Amino acid sequence: MPNTITNSDLRDWDRRHYWHAFTQMSEYEPLIIERAEGCRLIDIAGREYLDGAASLWCNVHGHRHPRIDAAIREQLDRVAHCTSLGMGCDTTARLAKRLADLAPGDLEHVFFSSDGSSAVEVALKMAFQYWRQCENARPEKTKFIALGEAYHGDTIGSASVGGIPRFHALFKPLLFDVVRAPLPDPRRLGPTASPQLATETFLGELKSLLQAHHRELAAMVIEPLVQCAAGMVMHPLGYLRGVRELTKRYDVLLIADEIAVGFGRTGTMFACEQEGVVPDFLCLGKGLAGGYLPMAATLTNDRIYNAFLGSHHESRTLHHGHTFSGNPLAAAAALVSLDVFDDEQTLARLSPKVARLGEHLGKLAEHRHVATTRQRGLIGALELTPDKSTGVPYPAQERRAWETCCETLSRGVWLRPLADVLYVMPPLAISLNEIDLMMDTLVAAIDVVTEK
Repeated sequence: MPNTITNSDLRDWDRRHYWHAFTQMSEYEPLIIERAEGCRLIDIAGREYLDGAASLWCNVHGHRHPRIDAAIREQLDRVAHCTSLGMGCDTTARLAKRLADLAPGDLEHVFFSSDGSSAVEVALKMAFQYWRQCENARPEKTKFIALGEAYHGDTIGSASVGGIPRFHALFKPLLFDVVRAPLPDPRRLGPTASPQLATETFLGELKSLLQAHHRELAAMVIEPLVQCAAGMVMHPLGYLRGVRELTKRYDVLLIADEIAVGFGRTGTMFACEQEGVVPDFLCLGKGLAGGYLPMAATLTNDRIYNAFLGSHHESRTLHHGHTFSGNPLAAAAALVSLDVFDDEQTLARLSPKVARLGEHLGKLAEHRHVATTRQRGLIGALELTPDKSTGVPYPAQERRAWETCCETLSRGVWLRPLADVLYVMPPLAISLNEIDLMMDTLVAAIDVVTEK
């Protein structure tokens, strides 16, 4: 390692040695962040960028929040890590209790992991194993049902229940089969379909599948309210509640994947709250530790948990674990993040931010090159079109959404598209002025890119 490291060295090493996730490295142009403050990222050249995607949907209270920083330092002075196999940590025990109290309904048991994919993987294994050792065992219930265009992570199990070909088609020989329900996107039914009709149609489709397959289905997995990686697909009102009613009727467990939509992202602490739904499993991640450290959790109820209790020789234990499960540093960050939610009234202060974002999206909906806009909480999304009268998107090879994000970056706002979908999902701590900056910059970038 040279004594003096230049920015040129860092860019070279970043390009040659650091293999980035979901990035075509032959096209990658290094963007190296050196520090951050609030909702701003600062690169090695000192340029600032408004973090319009919350560092991939995980940052909640902004970067370098003094209370979270202090909590991690304090925990570091006590213990940085201890295993969860046969022992616990006081900080993690407090977090487990806090999550059990905070979660909807009777979700009182918390299994920690390191990322969202693993949290879903844990829920799938729990559901599978549950039906083999519950009081009235149903070993034939071995399959899962998931939605079209679902995304639940990139491990083999979570990828299997995913339904976006561009992410996982290459690995199809490795994945297990699932029952796939149609995508509950109101746009499938055309612009004249009412939300009520959409809900009834999509629940009817699901009911038919459950009637046909419920005897072999262990669980259904769903991203409540918004399917983020699908392009911010927003389910119609009442769909989630109907899903819960149908899964109960057909004795199929429900896994709610709130990795992306939990912790205030849709306007309430958990998306399930908005329709009074209590799933059998609640998967959390991303914002769990405020976006600071890798941590995820799978919560479940007594019914599931008790099926895993017994003497050692019965082998009823959940056969799953992670080296860094329940890591104390991450748990310390998560505990204080939850304190900040309360003390700074994060959820109560979201309403004007959601309204301001809605105002901008309403104006964008009239833009001659914007096909549609949509919003749920502090998530906004839109598609570009060369012809507003038809709404047909630009040819995919033109990568207009990607070019738009490159343009916003040059103007100091970091966004990342989902294929042809442009979206904004900033930290909950974003200010009204920063929302204005983010959206004004997006409009200016769209104008540049659509005039080409």
